[in-house]
Amino acid sequence: MTAKIAKFTTEQMIDMVGLFSPCMDDYLYVCDFKEDYYQISPGAVNRFLLPSDHFHEVEKVHKQFVYPEDLDMLLVELELLGQGKKTFHNLHYRWIGHDREPIWINCRGRVLNDPDGTPHYLVGCINEIGAKQKADNVSGLLGEFSLGIYYANYVPNLPDGFLLRLGLDEFRDINESHGNEYGDYILRKTAQCIERNIRSGQKLFRIVADEFAVVDFVGGTIEDARELYRNIKLSILDFIEENKYKAVYTVSGGIVDNRCIEDSYESAMKMSEFALGQAKKQGKNSCHVFDAKEYETYLKGRQLLRVLHHAVNHDFEGFEVYFQPLVGASDGRLSGAEALLRFHGENDRMVSPGEFIPILEESGLIIPVGRWALRQAVDACKEWQKYLPEFKVNVNLSYVQVLKSRVLSDIKGIIEEFGVRPSSVCIELTESGYLEESMHFDKVWNGLKDYGILLALDDFGTGYSNLHCLSDLQPAYIKMDRSFMVKALSREYEYRLLVHTVDMAHSLGLHVCMEGIETKEELAKAREAEPDYIQGFLFGRPCSRAEFNRKFFGEETA
Repeated sequence: MTAKIAKFTTEQMIDMVGLFSPCMDDYLYVCDFKEDYYQISPGAVNRFLLPSDHFHEVEKVHKQFVYPEDLDMLLVELELLGQGKKTFHNLHYRWIGHDREPIWINCRGRVLNDPDGTPHYLVGCINEIGAKQKADNVSGLLGEFSLGIYYANYVPNLPDGFLLRLGLDEFRDINESHGNEYGDYILRKTAQCIERNIRSGQKLFRIVADEFAVVDFVGGTIEDARELYRNIKLSILDFIEENKYKAVYTVSGGIVDNRCIEDSYESAMKMSEFALGQAKKQGKNSCHVFDAKEYETYLKGRQLLRVLHHAVNHDFEGFEVYFQPLVGASDGRLSGAEALLRFHGENDRMVSPGEFIPILEESGLIIPVGRWALRQAVDACKEWQKYLPEFKVNVNLSYVQVLKSRVLSDIKGIIEEFGVRPSSVCIELTESGYLEESMHFDKVWNGLKDYGILLALDDFGTGYSNLHCLSDLQPAYIKMDRSFMVKALSREYEYRLLVHTVDMAHSLGLHVCMEGIETKEELAKAREAEPDYIQGFLFGRPCSRAEFNRKFFGEETA
């Protein structure tokens, strides 16, 4: 390619950068090889870690804002351009943003020579190749980047109104069944259904994937947002019918009152994402209004998740296994204990199991934590069998451990490690609503039984209980849930159910443990039903291993 002759002075080049920069999104630049000088559009300073929009010592200063892994590649390129061995520059590499994260750019430019043929200028432009699109050609709407710009014109003082975030439910199924091209068609038609219902002054954007945002800065109320959502649903139903039901789908919505939005576009996106997520959790095809207290609880959960991650990665710091005694129903003598997981969070605050266990399960952290808790429980069982040889320990098992880990080999390995009898361990299956028949579950369940481990169905008597669990799984124990026991010990009808359940279990060769016995009166009534074991505060609250040892084996260890 023939090199161009420089027909402008450096000052004229700089003036042109300043003249045209406000007219474009890209960043214009001039690099003067002879003066070792660099000038770029002023807006680049706001985006990248540049010391200024103009500077000398070009290579030295570039080292401050070019991503280190890409620096050598750029320096080689600049050397070739400066020596006249290349006349056109076109390079993909990374600059560093103000958050110290890399940003992909495409830097293009042309070399302008002096009349004697030596390179004088490199003139060109830089554009972000990883930047979000301002518009979406599929739906015909402005995109998320433009939504951010729209908010920037108003924050921190947003006008009265709302943000309605809409998400198609199970949109992936449409793409998988009909292909991506048809999925794009559905997105276009959905956008038209939404546009048909928004009023003057409201703005519609397509944001991530299958989601849209309606922004109201014209005083719309929450009830207006709900009505808009309902009308959009009706329009979509009309389209589905007109389309001969080729693709049937629903839409969920998350509504945020502008007065809840703190001070930024980012907070608007986070709040609306949360509200939409709640709508989908509640069964989809519905809308949910953002609630600050609900969101605060969610954020606390996210913070707790970070704390739990830290604890797992630091030798299970803060976790502890408590033990609650199990006694014979007829004589009240100690027969074993249930191992219960506890957690001390920030500032040594005891966190409720109802708060942290669901987070462990949702995140998958229940797998390493459950394995650790089992080791603590079996270790304690081995110690206490020195004083009570038939002592047994009950350990809860989460459905996540069953479905997503090698729990069978984990349990067998820990039992062999500590050298206790398999029948010394009773595994309690929690979340009995998940006890669906599957080959994997059957393999784990039968593998535990074949190895000699005792199995118990926990929370029996709650809404999840059913007879096929008893006939198909054939556990060694069933544990009557505390909430059912409270009713049974105070109302005749439920008590008769309790008696019949115990009789049925015994006829099948199963043992029955009644949980939640707290008073002598409850114990007397429970004993009339002839269970095998009792568990409850009357015989002992959950306590640490050291306290359990002192309370129940103090004389032997003194």
